[in-house]
Amino acid sequence: MAEMRVIEHGEGGGPEVLRIGTRPIPEPAADEVLVRVIAAGVNGPDLKQRLGNYPPPKGASDLMGLEVSGEVVGLGSDVTKWKKGDLVCGLCNGGGYAEYVVVPAAQCLPIPSEVDPVDAAGLPETFFTVWSNVWHGHDVPEGATMLVHGGGGGIGSTAVQLGKALGLRVFTTAGSDASRALAADLGAERVIDYKTEDFVEIVRAAGGADIIIDFMGGDYVQRNMKAARADCRIIQLAFDLGAKVEVGLGSILMKRIVYTGSALRPRSPEFKAAIAAELTERVWPLFAEGRLRPVTNRIFSFEEAREAHEAMEGPGHAGKTLLRP
Repeated sequence: MAEMRVIEHGEGGGPEVLRIGTRPIPEPAADEVLVRVIAAGVNGPDLKQRLGNYPPPKGASDLMGLEVSGEVVGLGSDVTKWKKGDLVCGLCNGGGYAEYVVVPAAQCLPIPSEVDPVDAAGLPETFFTVWSNVWHGHDVPEGATMLVHGGGGGIGSTAVQLGKALGLRVFTTAGSDASRALAADLGAERVIDYKTEDFVEIVRAAGGADIIIDFMGGDYVQRNMKAARADCRIIQLAFDLGAKVEVGLGSILMKRIVYTGSALRPRSPEFKAAIAAELTERVWPLFAEGRLRPVTNRIFSFEEAREAHEAMEGPGHAGKTLLRP
Protein backbone atom coordinates (compact mmCIF):
# COMPACT_ATOMS: atom_id res chain seq x y z
CA MET A 1 0.00 0.00 0.00
CA ALA A 2 1.31 3.44 -0.94
CA GLU A 3 2.44 5.58 1.96
CA MET A 4 2.63 9.30 2.67
CA ARG A 5 4.47 11.56 5.07
CA VAL A 6 2.50 13.00 7.98
CA ILE A 7 3.12 15.09 11.09
CA GLU A 8 2.37 13.17 14.28
CA HIS A 9 2.11 14.41 17.87
CA GLY A 10 2.37 11.08 19.65
CA GLU A 11 1.02 11.17 23.20
CA GLY A 12 0.92 14.96 23.06
CA GLY A 13 2.79 17.78 24.71
CA GLY A 14 4.71 20.88 23.65
CA PRO A 15 5.76 21.70 20.08
CA GLU A 16 8.84 19.48 20.54
CA VAL A 17 6.66 16.33 20.27
CA LEU A 18 5.91 16.95 16.59
CA ARG A 19 7.56 14.38 14.33
CA ILE A 20 7.50 13.32 10.69
CA GLY A 21 5.93 9.88 10.32
CA THR A 22 4.44 7.73 7.59
CA ARG A 23 0.91 6.43 7.11
CA PRO A 24 -0.94 4.63 4.32
CA ILE A 25 -2.58 7.02 1.87
CA PRO A 26 -6.28 7.02 2.88
CA GLU A 27 -9.10 5.84 0.64
CA PRO A 28 -12.01 8.24 0.16
CA ALA A 29 -15.44 7.16 1.37
CA ALA A 30 -18.39 7.42 -0.98
CA ASP A 31 -18.97 11.12 -0.25
CA GLU A 32 -15.31 12.15 0.02
CA VAL A 33 -12.49 13.25 -2.25
CA LEU A 34 -8.81 12.42 -1.85
CA VAL A 35 -6.73 15.59 -1.97
CA ARG A 36 -3.00 15.82 -2.60
CA VAL A 37 -2.12 18.53 -0.12
CA ILE A 38 -0.46 21.71 -1.38
CA ALA A 39 -0.62 23.39 2.03
CA ALA A 40 -2.38 23.03 5.36
CA GLY A 41 -3.51 25.74 7.74
CA VAL A 42 -2.29 25.86 11.34
CA ASN A 43 -5.06 26.82 13.76
CA GLY A 44 -5.69 27.20 17.46
CA PRO A 45 -7.53 23.84 17.70
CA ASP A 46 -4.38 22.13 16.37
CA LEU A 47 -2.40 23.49 19.30
CA LYS A 48 -5.06 22.28 21.73
CA GLN A 49 -5.17 18.84 20.09
CA ARG A 50 -1.39 18.56 20.34
CA LEU A 51 -1.69 19.25 24.06
CA GLY A 52 -4.38 16.60 24.42
CA ASN A 53 -7.19 19.07 25.07
CA TYR A 54 -9.14 18.79 21.81
CA PRO A 55 -9.71 15.15 20.83
CA PRO A 56 -10.88 14.49 17.27
CA PRO A 57 -14.51 13.45 16.80
CA LYS A 58 -15.42 9.79 16.41
CA GLY A 59 -14.27 8.41 13.07
CA ALA A 60 -11.96 11.33 12.24
CA SER A 61 -8.21 11.07 11.68
CA ASP A 62 -6.07 11.37 14.79
CA LEU A 63 -3.76 13.70 12.86
CA MET A 64 -4.03 17.45 13.26
CA GLY A 65 -5.05 19.73 10.42
CA LEU A 66 -8.54 21.14 9.84
CA GLU A 67 -8.06 22.88 6.50
CA VAL A 68 -6.05 22.30 3.34
CA SER A 69 -5.64 23.34 -0.24
CA GLY A 70 -4.71 20.86 -2.91
CA GLU A 71 -5.49 18.84 -6.00
CA VAL A 72 -8.29 16.30 -6.18
CA VAL A 73 -6.67 12.97 -7.04
CA GLY A 74 -9.36 10.50 -5.99
CA LEU A 75 -13.15 10.42 -5.92
CA GLY A 76 -15.64 8.58 -3.76
CA SER A 77 -18.32 6.64 -5.59
CA ASP A 78 -21.05 9.22 -4.92
CA VAL A 79 -19.05 12.36 -5.77
CA THR A 80 -20.22 14.23 -8.86
CA LYS A 81 -19.33 17.84 -7.99
CA TRP A 82 -15.56 17.44 -8.42
CA LYS A 83 -13.26 15.70 -10.88
CA LYS A 84 -9.64 14.62 -10.71
CA GLY A 85 -7.31 17.54 -11.27
CA ASP A 86 -9.58 20.15 -9.67
CA LEU A 87 -7.87 22.56 -7.29
CA VAL A 88 -9.84 22.96 -4.08
CA CYS A 89 -9.59 24.20 -0.54
CA GLY A 90 -11.54 22.36 2.07
CA LEU A 91 -12.56 21.96 5.68
CA CYS A 92 -11.23 18.67 7.03
CA ASN A 93 -12.46 16.72 10.02
CA GLY A 94 -8.77 16.15 10.78
CA GLY A 95 -5.80 14.74 8.94
CA GLY A 96 -4.63 17.84 7.12
CA TYR A 97 -1.04 17.54 8.37
CA ALA A 98 -0.26 14.99 5.67
CA GLU A 99 0.67 14.71 2.01
CA TYR A 100 -2.82 13.37 1.26
CA VAL A 101 -6.12 13.78 3.09
CA VAL A 102 -9.72 12.75 2.54
CA VAL A 103 -12.23 15.61 2.71
CA PRO A 104 -16.03 15.47 2.48
CA ALA A 105 -16.80 16.64 -1.05
CA ALA A 106 -19.49 19.01 0.23
CA GLN A 107 -16.92 20.76 2.46
CA CYS A 108 -14.66 21.67 -0.46
CA LEU A 109 -14.71 24.97 -2.28
CA PRO A 110 -13.02 26.06 -5.50
CA ILE A 111 -9.86 28.09 -5.11
CA PRO A 112 -10.66 31.63 -6.28
CA SER A 113 -8.69 32.41 -9.44
CA GLU A 114 -7.21 35.48 -7.73
CA VAL A 115 -5.82 33.42 -4.81
CA ASP A 116 -2.55 31.48 -4.84
CA PRO A 117 -3.23 27.77 -4.16
CA VAL A 118 -0.84 27.85 -1.20
CA ASP A 119 -2.58 30.82 0.40
CA ALA A 120 -5.97 29.17 -0.16
CA ALA A 121 -5.14 26.65 2.59
CA GLY A 122 -5.74 29.42 5.13
CA LEU A 123 -9.28 30.23 4.01
CA PRO A 124 -11.69 27.43 5.02
CA GLU A 125 -11.44 27.26 8.82
CA THR A 126 -11.73 31.00 9.40
CA PHE A 127 -14.37 31.73 6.78
CA PHE A 128 -16.54 28.77 7.83
CA THR A 129 -16.24 29.95 11.45
CA VAL A 130 -16.97 33.62 10.88
CA TRP A 131 -19.78 33.12 8.37
CA SER A 132 -21.53 30.43 10.41
CA ASN A 133 -21.50 32.55 13.56
CA VAL A 134 -22.20 36.03 12.22
CA TRP A 135 -24.24 35.73 9.02
CA HIS A 136 -25.70 32.22 8.71
CA GLY A 137 -29.34 32.38 9.75
CA HIS A 138 -29.11 36.09 10.60
CA ASP A 139 -30.06 39.27 8.76
CA VAL A 140 -27.08 41.52 9.48
CA PRO A 141 -27.88 45.03 8.24
CA GLU A 142 -25.32 47.24 6.57
CA GLY A 143 -23.96 49.81 8.96
CA ALA A 144 -24.15 47.55 12.01
CA THR A 145 -21.22 47.87 14.39
CA MET A 146 -19.07 44.77 15.01
CA LEU A 147 -16.37 44.52 17.66
CA VAL A 148 -13.77 41.85 16.91
CA HIS A 149 -11.25 40.94 19.59
CA GLY A 150 -7.90 39.81 18.21
CA GLY A 151 -8.32 41.43 14.82
CA GLY A 152 -4.84 40.44 13.68
CA GLY A 153 -5.30 36.70 14.23
CA GLY A 154 -6.60 34.15 11.76
CA ILE A 155 -10.31 34.29 12.60
CA GLY A 156 -10.11 37.91 13.71
CA SER A 157 -8.56 39.14 10.48
CA THR A 158 -11.19 37.25 8.48
CA ALA A 159 -13.97 38.81 10.55
CA VAL A 160 -12.50 42.28 10.07
CA GLN A 161 -12.23 42.13 6.29
CA LEU A 162 -15.49 40.24 5.76
CA GLY A 163 -17.33 42.71 7.97
CA LYS A 164 -15.82 45.61 6.05
CA ALA A 165 -16.64 43.99 2.69
CA LEU A 166 -20.28 43.52 3.71
CA GLY A 167 -20.77 47.06 4.92
CA LEU A 168 -20.30 46.86 8.68
CA ARG A 169 -18.52 49.32 10.94
CA VAL A 170 -15.67 47.24 12.33
CA PHE A 171 -13.87 47.97 15.59
CA THR A 172 -11.14 45.62 16.74
CA THR A 173 -8.60 45.08 19.49
CA ALA A 174 -4.98 44.03 18.91
CA GLY A 175 -1.81 44.06 20.96
CA SER A 176 1.17 44.03 18.61
CA ASP A 177 2.23 46.56 16.01
CA ALA A 178 1.94 43.92 13.28
CA SER A 179 -1.59 42.92 14.32
CA ARG A 180 -2.78 46.51 14.50
CA ALA A 181 -1.27 47.32 11.11
CA LEU A 182 -2.91 44.28 9.53
CA ALA A 183 -6.33 45.03 11.01
CA ALA A 184 -6.16 48.63 9.83
CA ASP A 185 -5.10 47.53 6.35
CA LEU A 186 -8.04 45.10 6.20
CA GLY A 187 -10.50 47.90 6.83
CA ALA A 188 -11.13 48.25 10.55
CA GLU A 189 -12.60 51.67 11.30
CA ARG A 190 -10.84 51.76 14.67
CA VAL A 191 -8.00 49.54 15.87
CA ILE A 192 -7.77 49.57 19.67
CA ASP A 193 -4.51 48.84 21.46
CA TYR A 194 -5.92 46.77 24.32
CA LYS A 195 -2.71 47.29 26.32
CA THR A 196 -3.12 51.05 26.55
CA GLU A 197 -6.77 51.76 25.60
CA ASP A 198 -10.17 50.77 26.99
CA PHE A 199 -12.26 49.15 24.28
CA VAL A 200 -15.43 49.57 26.36
CA GLU A 201 -15.05 53.34 26.48
CA ILE A 202 -14.17 53.61 22.77
CA VAL A 203 -16.98 51.36 21.50
CA ARG A 204 -19.61 52.94 23.76
CA ALA A 205 -18.58 56.38 22.51
CA ALA A 206 -19.32 55.11 18.98
CA GLY A 207 -22.81 53.98 20.00
CA GLY A 208 -22.10 50.45 21.21
CA ALA A 209 -21.64 47.17 19.39
CA ASP A 210 -24.34 45.16 17.62
CA ILE A 211 -22.10 42.09 17.29
CA ILE A 212 -19.09 41.11 19.40
CA ILE A 213 -16.69 38.26 18.57
CA ASP A 214 -14.64 37.25 21.58
CA PHE A 215 -11.84 34.73 22.15
CA MET A 216 -10.79 35.91 25.58
CA GLY A 217 -13.46 35.08 28.15
CA GLY A 218 -12.38 35.98 31.68
CA ASP A 219 -13.06 39.61 32.57
CA TYR A 220 -13.82 40.39 28.91
CA VAL A 221 -17.25 38.78 29.39
CA GLN A 222 -18.54 41.56 31.62
CA ARG A 223 -16.70 44.23 29.65
CA ASN A 224 -18.28 43.01 26.41
CA MET A 225 -21.71 43.40 27.98
CA LYS A 226 -20.84 46.99 28.86
CA ALA A 227 -19.71 47.66 25.28
CA ALA A 228 -22.88 46.14 23.81
CA ARG A 229 -25.85 48.14 22.64
CA ALA A 230 -29.44 46.89 22.83
CA ASP A 231 -30.09 43.54 21.07
CA CYS A 232 -26.36 42.81 20.67
CA ARG A 233 -25.16 39.31 19.86
CA ILE A 234 -22.02 38.32 21.75
CA ILE A 235 -20.29 35.31 20.16
CA GLN A 236 -17.82 33.38 22.31
CA LEU A 237 -15.33 31.35 20.24
CA ALA A 238 -12.62 30.69 22.84
CA PHE A 239 -11.71 31.72 26.39
CA ASP A 240 -7.98 32.35 26.62
CA LEU A 241 -8.41 34.29 29.87
CA GLY A 242 -10.58 31.63 31.51
CA ALA A 243 -13.86 29.78 30.98
CA LYS A 244 -15.23 30.27 34.51
CA VAL A 245 -16.33 33.83 35.24
CA GLU A 246 -18.65 35.71 37.57
CA VAL A 247 -20.84 38.27 35.84
CA GLY A 248 -23.76 40.53 36.55
CA LEU A 249 -26.74 39.51 34.43
CA GLY A 250 -28.45 42.87 34.48
CA SER A 251 -27.05 43.88 31.10
CA ILE A 252 -28.58 40.82 29.47
CA LEU A 253 -32.01 41.78 30.78
CA MET A 254 -31.82 45.51 30.14
CA LYS A 255 -30.12 45.29 26.72
CA ARG A 256 -31.72 42.01 25.56
CA ILE A 257 -28.25 40.64 24.84
CA VAL A 258 -28.00 37.29 23.07
CA TYR A 259 -24.95 35.43 24.41
CA THR A 260 -23.91 32.49 22.27
CA GLY A 261 -20.91 30.52 21.07
CA SER A 262 -19.95 27.55 18.99
CA ALA A 263 -17.24 25.10 17.97
CA LEU A 264 -17.09 24.23 14.29
CA ARG A 265 -15.50 20.78 14.38
CA PRO A 266 -18.40 18.94 16.11
CA ARG A 267 -21.06 20.36 13.78
CA SER A 268 -22.85 17.98 11.45
CA PRO A 269 -21.75 17.32 7.86
CA GLU A 270 -25.06 18.79 6.72
CA PHE A 271 -24.37 22.04 8.57
CA LYS A 272 -20.87 22.34 7.14
CA ALA A 273 -22.16 21.59 3.64
CA ALA A 274 -24.72 24.40 3.99
CA ILE A 275 -22.01 26.84 5.06
CA ALA A 276 -19.79 25.79 2.15
CA ALA A 277 -22.64 26.43 -0.29
CA GLU A 278 -23.32 29.88 1.18
CA LEU A 279 -19.64 30.81 1.07
CA THR A 280 -19.37 29.73 -2.57
CA GLU A 281 -22.39 31.79 -3.54
CA ARG A 282 -22.12 34.88 -1.36
CA VAL A 283 -18.52 35.28 -0.23
CA TRP A 284 -16.12 33.73 -2.77
CA PRO A 285 -17.11 36.25 -5.51
CA LEU A 286 -15.75 39.02 -3.26
CA PHE A 287 -12.20 37.75 -3.91
CA ALA A 288 -12.65 38.44 -7.63
CA GLU A 289 -13.90 41.92 -6.78
CA GLY A 290 -10.79 42.61 -4.73
CA ARG A 291 -12.80 43.07 -1.53
CA LEU A 292 -11.29 40.01 0.16
CA ARG A 293 -7.82 38.51 0.17
CA PRO A 294 -5.89 35.80 2.02
CA VAL A 295 -3.78 36.97 4.95
CA THR A 296 -0.88 34.53 5.01
CA ASN A 297 1.78 35.43 7.55
CA ARG A 298 4.38 32.63 7.36
CA ILE A 299 4.78 29.34 5.51
CA PHE A 300 6.71 26.47 7.09
CA SER A 301 7.79 23.11 5.72
CA PHE A 302 6.65 19.88 7.39
CA GLU A 303 10.13 19.61 8.87
CA GLU A 304 9.52 22.99 10.52
CA ALA A 305 6.24 22.01 12.17
CA ARG A 306 7.67 22.64 15.63
CA GLU A 307 8.65 26.17 14.63
CA ALA A 308 5.20 26.74 13.14
CA HIS A 309 3.49 25.82 16.41
CA GLU A 310 5.96 27.87 18.42
CA ALA A 311 5.23 30.87 16.20
CA MET A 312 1.49 30.40 16.73
CA GLU A 313 1.93 30.24 20.49
CA GLY A 314 4.29 33.19 20.61
CA PRO A 315 3.38 36.86 20.86
CA GLY A 316 2.65 39.18 18.00
CA HIS A 317 1.80 36.86 15.12
CA ALA A 318 -0.59 38.33 12.58
CA GLY A 319 -2.50 36.51 9.85
CA LYS A 320 -2.41 32.81 8.97
CA THR A 321 0.36 30.28 9.47
CA LEU A 322 0.66 27.49 6.88
CA LEU A 323 2.50 24.18 6.48
CA ARG A 324 3.72 22.79 3.16
CA PRO A 325 4.54 19.13 2.55
